[in-house]
Amino acid sequence: MLRRAAALCLTMACCLLLASCGGGSSYMSDEQNMISNPERTIHYVSSDLEEQQPRIISVQARAYEKQHPTVKYEFENVNTSDLVQKIQLLAASNDLPEIFSYESGRPLEQLADNDLILDIEKLFNEIGLQNELNPAAVKLLKSMVRGKGLYALPLEINIEGFWYNKDLFARYGLSEPETWDDLMHAAEVFQSNGIQPFALSGAQKWPITRLINGYVIRKYGYDVMQKVDRKEIKVTDQGFVEAAAIVQRMALQGYFGKNVNRIEMDEASALFLKGKAAMFYTGSWSVRDFNNPDKNHIGTDAIGLFNIPLVPEGKGTRDDWLMNAGLTTSLSAAAYDDTMKEWLQAVFTGYGDKAMAENGVITGFNVQHMPSDIPMLTQMAQQTIDHVRNGALWFEALFDAETQTVAWNNAQLLISSSDYTPQMYMQDLQAALDKQQ
Repeated sequence: MLRRAAALCLTMACCLLLASCGGGSSYMSDEQNMISNPERTIHYVSSDLEEQQPRIISVQARAYEKQHPTVKYEFENVNTSDLVQKIQLLAASNDLPEIFSYESGRPLEQLADNDLILDIEKLFNEIGLQNELNPAAVKLLKSMVRGKGLYALPLEINIEGFWYNKDLFARYGLSEPETWDDLMHAAEVFQSNGIQPFALSGAQKWPITRLINGYVIRKYGYDVMQKVDRKEIKVTDQGFVEAAAIVQRMALQGYFGKNVNRIEMDEASALFLKGKAAMFYTGSWSVRDFNNPDKNHIGTDAIGLFNIPLVPEGKGTRDDWLMNAGLTTSLSAAAYDDTMKEWLQAVFTGYGDKAMAENGVITGFNVQHMPSDIPMLTQMAQQTIDHVRNGALWFEALFDAETQTVAWNNAQLLISSSDYTPQMYMQDLQAALDKQQ
């Protein structure tokens, strides 16, 4: 029995040896191919739908997959409420997906501090993509993690400012406001002529604090919120109180219309696009609606953009713009290898041009060739971004979740009642900031 078993083993060994020497076995050929070219999956997790911000990456990734069948691409959409927990769990087990969306500010900074994500500026320099990145976008995204590095892909960059109805301004002999006093004068002219000066979504809360922030960055300079984060200045300082006071006064004088805290963003946009409000503080993400003839009843030629006006004796300049990076997207350090390197080179070479040409999307990637059929307002927003000297962070960018809630909820109270004073608003906000670690 032992001899028969030994003979059987010897026969099997010889067969395997002969098969490996011959070229006729398709089974071994496939196996060898898989060994030399193992299948790899690039996994992208986001709370955006695939046809939204991730669309260009997905299009490029699937084109790459056709040329490189062993490099698969998978997109996973998760609920916004579940995203942070999912990423935190994967980070704890050092199993982050190759590319993923996450929260900006402190949550992103914690991933960077633990070497879980890649510094994209350094990476792009190493793999020959350094000329793809817009310098203003890089500077802005670095400031979101207190200058430690570029840990988010600039898939979306928005310029913020006052979009205005040029026809209404011309009708009443008004020019673009250069100072905050000019802005208040224009508002009073419109108010006295039965036109709502500003469209504002108080229901969203953050549009209120954007106005407070606008005054503050003109008073102290574009980097004032970083100084607050470093505890170099308190929000109880007189300039912050002035900012809250002027926004409260705008509201109580009716410049935002009635029941402003119930107005949703779509309603505010519609007020502006129907010619019922003269100005609308928003970001370039609204250009999609501006370019939509079903929504825009005043026409694109009637829409202009001006930066946040200056404050007397303030440090802010008109070359500094408030900017927003949208949902951040990062790259896993543990998942990075030669396959990922080649994939990134293919997907992000000319990314800015592709995003603009296919979707008219403004990104933090350079646009080398502006398509001739891109709408005028989109081109204007892109050109403005290209000439930004300093991008200012939005008010809550470096706040933790609890402090952000205090800033937003109390902002609604600020613009609805004179009983809640600007001093009280800033005192409550500073108390929340003092609790931040």
